[in-house]
Amino acid sequence: MNFETRQMIPADHPSLPGHFPGAPIVPGVVILDEILAALIKWRENSRVIRISRVKFLAPLRPEQSFTIRLSESQNARDEVDFCCRVQDRVIVEGRFQICHGTS
Repeated sequence: MNFETRQMIPADHPSLPGHFPGAPIVPGVVILDEILAALIKWRENSRVIRISRVKFLAPLRPEQSFTIRLSESQNARDEVDFCCRVQDRVIVEGRFQICHGTS
């Protein structure tokens, strides 16, 4: 099972000033926050226990639309693979370990 959503970080996002002046890029933690929000939309009662793996492959610019794709891991029911793309280019990929429920 998979879930996809499109997102965009606005140019006036509070994390952007100083990251980097004259050529801003979206900080990785902001992208991860969007991925976590997508996980909650997809699986409302899930929470992340740990980020097993994350790899940032290319920068994301403010106002640049990107697609977040979440999918059940082939390895285990308590893992979710994630991938972010700008057009056909992967910019972030990784895996979360999750638990189900609110405890």
